[in-house]
Order: sequence, then C-alpha cells, then structure tokens
Amino acid sequence: MRKSVIAASIMVLTMTLAGCGATSGDANGQASGSGQLSWSSSNQRQLREALGQRAVHGLDHVTFAADGASQAGEAFTQEALRYARALAQGASSPEELFKIYTIPRPHPDLLQGLTRALADGNLESWLNGLAPQSAAYRHLSKAYMELKNKQASPSPQIPLEEDPLEPGDSDPRVAAVARQLAASDYLDNPSGTGNRYSPDMVRAVKRMQADYGIKPDGIIGKDALEILNFSDTDRARALAVAMERLRWLERDPPETRIDVNTAAGRLTYWRDGKVVDTRKAVVGEPGRETPQLGSPIYRLVANPTWTVPRSIQEKEFAGKGGDYLQSHNMAWQNGWIVQQSGPENSLGLVKFDMKNDHAIYLHDTPAKSLFQEVQRQRSHGCVRVQDALGFAELLARDEGVLDQWRKSRAKGDETFVPLPREIPVRLLYQTVLFDAKGAPVVRADPYAWDDRVAVALGFPLAKSHLLRNPSGDVGP
Repeated sequence: MRKSVIAASIMVLTMTLAGCGATSGDANGQASGSGQLSWSSSNQRQLREALGQRAVHGLDHVTFAADGASQAGEAFTQEALRYARALAQGASSPEELFKIYTIPRPHPDLLQGLTRALADGNLESWLNGLAPQSAAYRHLSKAYMELKNKQASPSPQIPLEEDPLEPGDSDPRVAAVARQLAASDYLDNPSGTGNRYSPDMVRAVKRMQADYGIKPDGIIGKDALEILNFSDTDRARALAVAMERLRWLERDPPETRIDVNTAAGRLTYWRDGKVVDTRKAVVGEPGRETPQLGSPIYRLVANPTWTVPRSIQEKEFAGKGGDYLQSHNMAWQNGWIVQQSGPENSLGLVKFDMKNDHAIYLHDTPAKSLFQEVQRQRSHGCVRVQDALGFAELLARDEGVLDQWRKSRAKGDETFVPLPREIPVRLLYQTVLFDAKGAPVVRADPYAWDDRVAVALGFPLAKSHLLRNPSGDVGP
C-alpha cells in the first residue's frame, strides 16, 4: 500500500469522535438503585428493534436477553443498559482483556440517559447516538454489513493446490495474492502483475516470509498462503474488532495530541483539532509489546543518556565484557549500565519523556534502517520516531521553546527542556486502516491482540501469525 494511503488511513482512524456527552455516572452502566423504570409498549418495541439491528455495530454475535422473549420491566432496564454500555463504551472491557490499558475511556451516565429517553419516548434515537459518530466508524459499519449480506456467496479463499506457486509461474491465483500483498504493504502496484508471478511479487513475498520466520525462497506454499489468505469471515471479524476498539475511546479526545498506532507503526500529530504531521514509528516486538497507554509528554531531553533497564541488561548483556561496553560508550555507574550521550546512543539525540509507570517513551534511534521495514514491531517496547529531531523541532516550535531546545541541543550534554503544557499521547492498536477512498483495509495483527477482543464479541478464535524476525539490537 502506498505511503499516502497509510497516512490517510491513520488520519481517518484517529479523527475526533463526536457522540454522547461524558457526564459522570456509573461507568458500567448498571442500574444500581434505579428503581423500576416504566416501559411502554413503544419503548419495548424500540429496544427489540435496536437489538435486532445490532449487526451494524458488529455486535450480532453478542446475545442479549431482550432479543425477543417477553420480559419484565426490570429485565428490560438491565438489558437496555447493557446494550447502551456496549455502544457507548464497548461490549468488552480492555482493562480486563489486557494487562495494561490506560487510554482514556468514555464514562456517560447511562442510567440518567435511559431514564430520560424512556420518558421522552425516543429510546431508538438515544441508543443510536451512543456509538461513535465518526466517518471511520461509519465506513467500518458499512463494510461489515456488506460482508454480512453476502454470506450466501462469500469470496473464496486463495486455493491451496498441490503444486506451490514458484517465481515466473502463470496462475489465476496471482491477482488475489498481489492484492493481499498490497493490502499488507509489501507490494506497491498489484494491478500490473496480471496472472504472472513477477519478480516484484517475488521480492515482496520473500520479504513477507522473512518477517514471519518462513524460509525466504519466494515460493508460495501452504505457510505463505495461510498468512495471505483473508476470507470474508476473517475480514468481518477484523472490522467488528475495529469498531469495538473505537467504542473504547473517548468521543472528545484532546485537540492537540499524539496518536501512535502500534499495529501499523505510524505516528500522527494533531494540533488544534487538525492533523499536522504523520510519520513512521518502530514499536515493541511480539513478546515485548508496546502497551496501550494514555500518557503525556512533559519534556524534551536533548542528547540523552540511556540507563539500561535490568531486563535488557540481564538478557542482552549477559557475557559481554568491558570491551563491548567501551566500544558502545557504556560504563557501570552505581550498579547500572549507562550509555553516554552521542549519535550512537540507543536513544539517539532526543528523548520525549512521558509520565507513566511503565518506562515507556518516544525517542530517536541510530537504527534508521528499521523505518524501511514493513512490519515495524522491532523494539523492546518504547516507540522510536522517524526523523525524531525534526519532530522535536516541530513540537518545540509549537510549544514556544524552540530557542531553548536549540541551545540545549548545541551543548552536547544531556539537557532537559520542560514543555509549557503536557502533550497527551495515546498508544493505540488498530489493525484496520483505510485507503484513499475510505475503504477499510485489513492489515496484520502483529501482537495477536485482536483475538481476545474477537472472542469477547462472540467470534471464534482464529489462527494468528506473529512477526518472527526481530531487529536484534539492544535499544529500548
């Protein structure tokens, strides 16, 4: 997929969401102390109809007790609140699904909203307004319904025949393989291949095979086709998960913020409600995943030193002697290995300090070649920013500390430049992007994090393919 397409994808996915207000109240949407709400026949009908149409939100695999059976008023209240919570906050809890999830969540007062909607007789309208109102959500919903409506004649998978596809072969499967290589970002021009397994495609397949731990011989056999084969069922599952992840997010995020999509390795900088910059990022490799955090940048660090964490020190530095440390400008200080400032420092020439309990931050890197990888899950958990010095200049200028930043850079020693105001950062995970026309494109699930969300939504567990070609460097 072209770089401009990816940039547009991230812009759409992270756009400001409009929707229900965030009034303080019961975060779980339960009717504790609600008493008996009055349910007219019209309101009962509206709830049943809303539940009958929940596929537009990818929630058709979730069972609700008020689907059709006769219910007492309190049971209607409980199920209405449960469905309202699914729309307003998600049918699942990311805090329960993931060890770390601190991205700000919406917390509308659902009981108050339901009480008012029942009194006014506009339950359907109230429920419709709880889900995200963004273009991204609408595109996901439309694509999901299109797949659901064609279940009688689903798109076939790329067939696995006895003979694998070898370079130079002509085969009707080539066009489908090329389309998925392009969707996964390995191939720029899928339309020019025809039915011939061309040299450009061979190079793309070899790159993909290397990323996933398959012998990079360019031969498309069972293992390669398992990665490339996205059925309609797989796509629908990914779209439903993408909608759920958007429902987890607050509807009015800060207008000035930084969003990093760790599934795609992309950073987007918002300023006053508009996207002003987007660039590549290198994030944690499988097993050292970058967590889903909401955490602000509070200062820039010029010419940072790097105190090697115990986990990296014990695993990566075992058996390395003094010569290795000296050659990498490192030394023991008070029981820690510390790398001094300089262009070869693992943090590069700038660190973006963030406030969190997990030692996660953004930074520069001397390993520039990693930004050319398709799958950029290559770090020990922190986020490496493409042209980080340029990004630091941009932030310093926007925050009015450019002179101070440039003077600090020129000193050559580690120097801290506080920002006048903290810049919120959201480390998100979204495997569905959008092309230039707004059509959803299903990408890889590098951490297999979609699986647990899909199961929570009632989908069966699918086979995952994890990245198996780590960078090999020792940086954070």
